[in-house]
Amino acid sequence: MKTILLFFTLIMTSSLSAQTTPCNCCTEKHAEFDFWIGEWTVTNPDGTLAGTNSIEKIQDNCILRENWASAKGKYTGTSNNFYNYKDKQWEQVWIDNQGGSLHLKGNRVGNQMILKTDEEKNKDGQPFYHRVTWTLNDDGSVRQYWETITNNKDIIVAFDGLYKKK
Repeated sequence: MKTILLFFTLIMTSSLSAQTTPCNCCTEKHAEFDFWIGEWTVTNPDGTLAGTNSIEKIQDNCILRENWASAKGKYTGTSNNFYNYKDKQWEQVWIDNQGGSLHLKGNRVGNQMILKTDEEKNKDGQPFYHRVTWTLNDDGSVRQYWETITNNKDIIVAFDGLYKKK
């Protein structure tokens, strides 16, 4: 009887504490990038397979974690995306298996999440930055469009992928 009573007390205590613990990341702001959550097949503009991506919410809805694998599996990467209350913006920290990294910042505008890096100098001393835009399409697919912008005018498309749910 003591065992059953102890078990019942533990269940009730954990149930009550779960109900009273606030979810600090369960806000509208934290849900702005939720359109990217899912298991995705990603194609290039010509329709060829670019890779797959798995996006999930972790850490009590505070982080949107991405796990990317290219079509041939040789290029992989992970990003953590989060809403930074202090700076009132979204941030992405990307790290890949080639040693590359990006730190993007920005906000959602309409049906788009638009993030960019701080400005840096390229090998020729010219200022450049990366801008990545995720667009939620009417059919539920997502377009990821990554631009490298030099001298605030010269644009090179680094990636243009269409995400469709598996």
